[in-house]
Amino acid sequence: MIFPRNKAVETVRPWWETNIPAKSSRSKIFVTALLASCLGGFLGVTATGGSLFSGANIVNSSSTIERAPDSVAGIAQRVLPSVVSIDTRTANGGGTGSGFVFDSNGYILTNNHVIADVADGNGTLRVTLNNGDVYDGTIVGRDSSYDLAIVKISATNLPALQFGDSDKVAVGDSVIAIGSPLGLSGTVTLGIISAKDRPVTAGQSASESSFINALQTDAAINPGNSGGPLVDATGAVIGVNSAIASLGSTSQTGSIGLGFAIPINQARKTADQLIKSGKATYPVLGVSLDMNFTGIGAQVANSSSAILAGGPAAKAGLKAGDVIINFEGKVINTAAELIVDIRAKNVGDKVTLIYYRNSKEVTVTLTLVAGKN
Repeated sequence: MIFPRNKAVETVRPWWETNIPAKSSRSKIFVTALLASCLGGFLGVTATGGSLFSGANIVNSSSTIERAPDSVAGIAQRVLPSVVSIDTRTANGGGTGSGFVFDSNGYILTNNHVIADVADGNGTLRVTLNNGDVYDGTIVGRDSSYDLAIVKISATNLPALQFGDSDKVAVGDSVIAIGSPLGLSGTVTLGIISAKDRPVTAGQSASESSFINALQTDAAINPGNSGGPLVDATGAVIGVNSAIASLGSTSQTGSIGLGFAIPINQARKTADQLIKSGKATYPVLGVSLDMNFTGIGAQVANSSSAILAGGPAAKAGLKAGDVIINFEGKVINTAAELIVDIRAKNVGDKVTLIYYRNSKEVTVTLTLVAGKN
């Protein structure tokens, strides 16, 4: 299963509390021996009446590390000022997540699950910029379907991130994840794109499940990274870090090298809609799917309400019990895969799908419509 990670808390032990006597002892012995050898050398030289620095030219030297703009350090230096930490407080507790400046007029993009508790009840939301400035945040809009939200703070001229093109990302591309894992703001981790088009289900609850056509990365992503940017080798944001894979153990709460990010091309469309109207739309076929179907493909639920009257599927002739096996040339194995592939499209797109009925394949073309929020 895939779980969003933004509310775990971990105590990090200061280095000065760590007891490592063996290493400390060796260091003292080494330093003592070095001083003794220097002293012996000094005495040996002066005993013969010579000068220790005779004929030597003493030159002061210093070294400067030059970091190329396209190095990890150079990219981090450019991106970090745009990354924020988000703290939420409600009567039931609090949580920490990440976000980044989407628009310089104070609009912050983050995950819906980072701010969902505040949106659902009485609570407070605080945004901390990388320079330490703290602002109260207001939720402009959120969309659980894509697990995205826009938060507004009363600041202007903020350094917004440059957007990349997530459609052009290739497996093996270098990426950097930035955020506040376990509350440690400004953390930078390095990795690659491990896979594309991963069907990932995330969300706070079954009623707010998000179906994401995700970018997979092995860059370390931990609880608190949610909402932070995944950037490419130029520093352009290509994804919004959203979820990590779990081993299914309650004791496992950290990165296992399987992190997932919402492609920025999708995130931009949703964010623009949220800023404009506070709501976002998503495309649908007009069917209800059986999420418990164990066969190959996505089965239309066997119920009288499974087909939306007047919707695209109804117009194309689909019926309850039909099993969709192909969408736009891609084999469909599960209902989640079909939902993810549909939501990667736009309202108004024409699509082709193949379904089974009574052991016969049927191919239809239909136009996606906007789902109801």
